[in-house]
Amino acid sequence: MQVRRRTLAKLLLVVFVGNLVVMGAGAWYSYQQAPPIPQEFVGPDGETVVTDDQIQEGKATFQSDALMNHGSILGNGAYFGSDYTADALDRKVQYMRSYYAQERYGSGYDALTGAERAAVDSLVEEDLASTDTTAPVEYSAAEVYAHRQVRTDYVERYHEGSREHGLPAGTIESADDARRFADFALWTAWFSHTERPGSDHTYTNDWPYAPIAGNEPTAGTMTWSVIAMVLLVAGAGIGVWLYRSVELPEPETHGVSIPHPDDIDLLPSQRAATRFIPIGAGLFLCQVLLGGLLAHYYIERDGFFGIGELLGVDVLGLLPFALAKTYHIDLGVLWIATLWLAAGLFLPPLLTGTEPSNQKRYVHALIGALLVVVGGGFAGIWLGANGYIDGELWWIIGNEGLEYLEVGKLWQFGLLAGFVFWAALVARGFKPLLDREEPYGLAHMILYAGGSIALLFSAGLFYTPETNIVVTEFWRWWVVHMWVEGAFEFFIVAIVGITLVSMNLLRRRSAEKAVMFQALFVMGSGVIGVSHHYWWIGQPDVWLPFGSVFSTLELIPLVLILFEAINEYRTLATAGESFPYSLPFAFIIASGAWNFVGAGVLGFFINLPIINYYEHGTYLTVGHAHAAMFGAFGFLALGMVTYMLRIAVDPGQWNPRRLKWSFWLWNAGLAVMVFGSVLPVGFLQLETAFTAGYDAARSLAFYNRDLIQLLFWARLPGDTMLIAGTVIFAYDMVKQRFALRDTSVPASIPGSSVISRRVLPEDD
Repeated sequence: MQVRRRTLAKLLLVVFVGNLVVMGAGAWYSYQQAPPIPQEFVGPDGETVVTDDQIQEGKATFQSDALMNHGSILGNGAYFGSDYTADALDRKVQYMRSYYAQERYGSGYDALTGAERAAVDSLVEEDLASTDTTAPVEYSAAEVYAHRQVRTDYVERYHEGSREHGLPAGTIESADDARRFADFALWTAWFSHTERPGSDHTYTNDWPYAPIAGNEPTAGTMTWSVIAMVLLVAGAGIGVWLYRSVELPEPETHGVSIPHPDDIDLLPSQRAATRFIPIGAGLFLCQVLLGGLLAHYYIERDGFFGIGELLGVDVLGLLPFALAKTYHIDLGVLWIATLWLAAGLFLPPLLTGTEPSNQKRYVHALIGALLVVVGGGFAGIWLGANGYIDGELWWIIGNEGLEYLEVGKLWQFGLLAGFVFWAALVARGFKPLLDREEPYGLAHMILYAGGSIALLFSAGLFYTPETNIVVTEFWRWWVVHMWVEGAFEFFIVAIVGITLVSMNLLRRRSAEKAVMFQALFVMGSGVIGVSHHYWWIGQPDVWLPFGSVFSTLELIPLVLILFEAINEYRTLATAGESFPYSLPFAFIIASGAWNFVGAGVLGFFINLPIINYYEHGTYLTVGHAHAAMFGAFGFLALGMVTYMLRIAVDPGQWNPRRLKWSFWLWNAGLAVMVFGSVLPVGFLQLETAFTAGYDAARSLAFYNRDLIQLLFWARLPGDTMLIAGTVIFAYDMVKQRFALRDTSVPASIPGSSVISRRVLPEDD
């Protein structure tokens, strides 16, 4: 069946408005249903144990000291340390057991008989089954004792230091701040075992799994898992049917005049755009080196192959896990974004054959702004995490301390301004097309995709350190997930479409139809699909059905992208040796394949509600994240760089040999890392969560098991290949950047671009 572009555009608009209505209403409802922060918790005698102000101070400590990149809260964050919610809940239970064992039987809990333990456990469960959420909340004597003991534990670990946990002394600067952090963690544990008014489960849908605290999977978790499995089969079938039914022309090399790079003029703004490339390569290299360090920290938590001890350098104190993880995550987003910025500025002249006046100057200005924001943001992270920024400024110019949104608000505004500036430059470059095409044209699609990245990033500006952590996480996931499952996927299909047009492999009309068709399903499922992140963090359980359904439907566009990758591979295989863009094409194909594996296969598995209940915040998520982020978005960025250089480098000096080495090293390294190490650890973690509870799966004892340590070592070959590929790539980017050909003067070449000859009347 044929689908008209205008029809697809109308459907896309309907889906966009529908997403806004659902998520807007969800935001309002989530604010109303967020777990309360009681004004105070008191003991049986009325003595105040903790106040709401102390809990809020603990949240500020959690953020300012970058603790979300050492462990996790409510399952969100880093997996090196414990999950603070599960850890606080487990410690609370253990100390309450000790209290009742001593009070009732004058003995330690472990020395009790089976019947006596059962009696103690019954008392603990009865205390924890409270439904009281009004202020003041009254603790039992056992809870008061447990709360104070957990405070002492956190002072010992996070202030005094615990090198076996990878925590240098002074991770939290003062003992009082460590106590406040314990108060914050215990508050999240409190609402994880306290029933939401009017329901039969806790605020977190009975997460984390801790039977002694009464936390076990709810009926809804089981039911929607079954429904999701049914939808999986239906979604896969719908994806195949749509691909077979809708007429979307595929790339074709036979009988097509493919523009050779030597025949395409290089304009000044395009040459300027290539300056982003060595910057992105440098950021990429730093990221993979830090990734290797982070992987090794799981084996040797207070050093680096003994080198620090040999040289008398405290590696852990110099670069603790939390700081290294912060930089690793931010660099991963930044190098991909940097290369995408370059591609967005390089492509317009290929379709228009012209460039606006002063475009080169503005591109250089954007590069300067990027360097200022990145340098300032990274300096602020280091200063903030090390306690050099006091008062209210720590979250403004320092370290805001939330995963993927670590940089202070000032630098976030700078990044947002940079996105807007970039979009304006891309619009200037595409103006000849924007003036003549429909609002759903290809140039418009690129602007919509880029603009949606900036729009969603602004959600990270809707909270402060005083905001309830559950509400904070609501908005943070708008940025993190909607970027990845919505805006980034939209950008992928748009950028691939425009690249195929610039290669003369697709007509512009066909590319527009394909982009809108896939964007329709990407935006239709991925935006509301963000709600699978809301299941266990204290959000209302209305998100359970939304998350289950729409997360499963995300498979449909990924099936379409996989088919596209297969057809692109067939095109490449039949193109012959004379095809000049085989290497960029290979990166695009790899991006589609890894997108299906990482986001599709692994993403669906970990987002099945009953699996997610146990695996949330484990190494299975690590495997999904690396395969999806680097495999899908990273490979696309690298493919665009290869395409840019193929056009920009002097024909006599173009040599793809090093890039081919990098391509295969990256693919092999990622496969070895994900399938040979990360996923096996994740499955063993899942088994431990099933049998011993979630806290045990995140414990140091689990990571120190001999088999787990062996699997961590098994990651070394994959990491080495990834690092080697990136070193080769960074060297090649610097070398190729100094081998660019001369530019042409735009005024002297009106209409001479190959692609400007493609924009024929019948193609509009």
